[in-house]
Amino acid sequence: MSPDHHRAGSGEAAHGRFALADQVGPRFSADWKSADHRARRLVSEFIGTFGLTFVLSGGAAILASHGGAQLASFQYAFTLSAVAALWLVAAVYCLGDISAHFNPAMTVAFTLRGDMGWPMAIAYVFVQLFAAAAGSLVAAALFGYGGNLAATMPQPGEYWQAVVFEGILTFGMVLVVLSMANGPKLVGPFVPLAVGAYVMAAGTMGGPYDGAAFNPARAFGPDFARGDLSTYWVYPVGSLLGVIGAVLTARFLRGPAKAQEAAAAMGAPLDRD
Repeated sequence: MSPDHHRAGSGEAAHGRFALADQVGPRFSADWKSADHRARRLVSEFIGTFGLTFVLSGGAAILASHGGAQLASFQYAFTLSAVAALWLVAAVYCLGDISAHFNPAMTVAFTLRGDMGWPMAIAYVFVQLFAAAAGSLVAAALFGYGGNLAATMPQPGEYWQAVVFEGILTFGMVLVVLSMANGPKLVGPFVPLAVGAYVMAAGTMGGPYDGAAFNPARAFGPDFARGDLSTYWVYPVGSLLGVIGAVLTARFLRGPAKAQEAAAAMGAPLDRD
């Protein structure tokens, strides 16, 4: 266990989720002892991630079948990036006080920084991948497989270049969230806008190259629905590299996670009393 994970009283200041536990005592539920807290956070992650791949896959299929014109790749990327960005802004505003990662890369980043434990992270990633697949499958059932359901596809023969590119995009996304003034406070007034702006910019720029996922769940959903996972490995590998770099950089720039940052990453407990 790293020094950042020591509880107060061990001779060192507590950080992240341990600082939060020391601060709020019995009301702390980030260790998932509360079944209500577990369930509502997983449902929140399902809604947000399902919606992301549903609007992307559905948007791609609708553009291909009912768009009325053949779009250039840059126009296609711009349109779908706008759809994804607007959905994420709305979803984070709606669900941010419960849980709004919607991206295995963000979940792993929070875990590496000490905001949440690995059992919790594994549950999150499973739900995110399941929700992403469900979103694309429902879109395909409704609208068909046009536009390849917005699948992310590396350029032929440029797989490792795409890995590096995804690493850079993920690095930027994670650093944006971790570096907000009050930490990953996803219910703040500006974080959802910053997330949407980044998705719009990076998706428009990188979409024509490899789909610009910077989200392994977003890449997984359309590939699973199409039954082609042959190049999927590019996206989790690239994202993992970006996450590690972003967490180390955020730690260097801002120090270890504070209690309020862990609270934002963990979501507010539900008080039924």
